[in-house]
Amino acid sequence: QVQLVESGGGLVQAGGSLRLSCAASGRTFSNYGVGWFRQAPGKEREFVAAIGGSGIRRGSSIYYHDSVKGRFTISRDNAKNTVYLQMNSLKPEDTAVYYCAASEADYVGVLVYQYDYWGQGTQVTVSS
Repeated sequence: QVQLVESGGGLVQAGGSLRLSCAASGRTFSNYGVGWFRQAPGKEREFVAAIGGSGIRRGSSIYYHDSVKGRFTISRDNAKNTVYLQMNSLKPEDTAVYYCAASEADYVGVLVYQYDYWGQGTQVTVSS
């Protein structure tokens, strides 16, 4: 079992930056792939970025949605059991609740159903 807690959300003006953190507790975190997803009001939860764990055997180790490439960076610090999402050049359309999720799969998933554990989410609001 893995417990995930997101933090770092808030209100920022367009063009600004935020860094989200996903802190994990429980079993060996370094083995898990971690993804960031977001959900805006009235919309489905969508993939943002993901990073593989030490158990990855197939595919690339990092993926980004096209809409955030060049603006967002995902990274992890296994010593701190934490995954980060650095978000730069934020746009109003980035406004959503951001969730981190963990997976024991040997590949990096980009779909909601590929993740086993979820945090409660953190609100990101980008004003124009």
